[in-house]
Amino acid sequence: MTVLAIDAGTTGVTAIVLDTDGRVAARGYREFPQLFPRSGWVEHDPEQIWDAVRAASAEALAAGHRPSCVGITNQRETVALWDRQTLAAPRPAIVWQDRRSADLCERLRAAGHEPAITARTGLRLDPYFSATKLAWLAAEEPQTWAGVRAGRTAVGTVDSYLAARLTGGRVHVTDPSNASRTLLYDLATGDWAEDLCELFDVPRAALPEIVASNAVIGRTDPDAFLGLDLPVAALVGDQQSALFGQACFTPGSSKCTYGTGSFVLANAGTTAPAPEAGLITTVGWRLDGQPTTYALEGSIFVTGAAVQWLRDGLGVIPAAAEIEPLAASVPDSGGVVFVPALTGLGAPDWDPYARGAVFGLTRGSTRAHVARATLDAIAFQVRDVTDAMARCTGRPLTSLTVDGGAAVNNLLCQLQADQLGLPVRRPTVTDTTALGAAYLAGLATGVWADLGEITDRWHLDREFAPAATGVGDDRDATHVRWRRAVTAVREWAA
Repeated sequence: MTVLAIDAGTTGVTAIVLDTDGRVAARGYREFPQLFPRSGWVEHDPEQIWDAVRAASAEALAAGHRPSCVGITNQRETVALWDRQTLAAPRPAIVWQDRRSADLCERLRAAGHEPAITARTGLRLDPYFSATKLAWLAAEEPQTWAGVRAGRTAVGTVDSYLAARLTGGRVHVTDPSNASRTLLYDLATGDWAEDLCELFDVPRAALPEIVASNAVIGRTDPDAFLGLDLPVAALVGDQQSALFGQACFTPGSSKCTYGTGSFVLANAGTTAPAPEAGLITTVGWRLDGQPTTYALEGSIFVTGAAVQWLRDGLGVIPAAAEIEPLAASVPDSGGVVFVPALTGLGAPDWDPYARGAVFGLTRGSTRAHVARATLDAIAFQVRDVTDAMARCTGRPLTSLTVDGGAAVNNLLCQLQADQLGLPVRRPTVTDTTALGAAYLAGLATGVWADLGEITDRWHLDREFAPAATGVGDDRDATHVRWRRAVTAVREWAA
């Protein structure tokens, strides 16, 4: 028996077939285009996401695997609109990285709305979150928004869009992990907040029904999805899915996913913690018939995307995998510091106006130093978040479990361990966003009986120990230099 998991990320779609022992039996992947219509704007064509889902799934199933169910995990705060009848999108999706609603956030903050919003949702007033993008659409594209008001056009995050496409338009649903990223979800009630919908001018009726993260929401339409008739049995945001896939089921257990951005999450148990120190509170997951599990999160906007920018924007490397040997060809960054605030800064600084910069260039600087500074920047940003988590919880981390595409980069994992002064642990399966969705779908359909069976399937690939000598002073000195650079890009934007 196998499970198909679809991981609809920011730059591409990964599909995996997972067997009952937790091994990846097959994998498929398709990239899709990134659209940058204006500075600070990031969009996707929903139809291209859907095409990538079908292509990646077909590749994963090409060897003849017959899955018993399918689970979906997705880039979270990205918002899509689609016609309820035809499923066609009237405009591109606005991606979580998009900064166009920064001024709207400033106006709402100036009007005094942020404290109450944070108390209700666990989030900040930032362009990152979905409702600010929807409010922008309501104000700036009234013709598009008229379809939403009239009930012809559905609104949702990518999970909702894919659930509609997979089922031939039969369902309009989301789960609490995705709903809790919108600024419209009340953590206390576990439902959409009418007053927040009014504040952001989002019709309540346009939003999806909220279901459990491991609920069977319908079946795939064979005419729409590769001739398959399968139960769609899980919806979950990608970072919460990775937390689940890493078997972080006890309060305090944590993980870092290196993706387009990087996200550090810690299981907070069944009581929502107050967001502090530049962190946010989010729903981890809600299993069917059980209390909601919450998480504390530090969201870093650009890490893997910085590597992609070196490849596509600057031509520094021909392929993303080339960054490791290039960066390893020099002993350090040679004093070069790269702050990859290409779409603003997330946790713990939260500055949507900050922009990226490279400091410390000399005639002796090479592309290898820039590559090394890029990996350093990922490690520095993760340290900023883990330091904030320690301040917030009063419990410093004792190790960090990592996953995601860049977790295969041994140099990055070693730099991360050195910068944190902690062991960094990498599992055998690093596609843990897809893994979590597969486990949730399998729980819903009886493939696995309980969380204990999933915990038993987590296996360590490698542990990276921090360098034993001379690292403490050096890591703090380089981190101080990094923080000076962060301050500089924020002052430049101001």
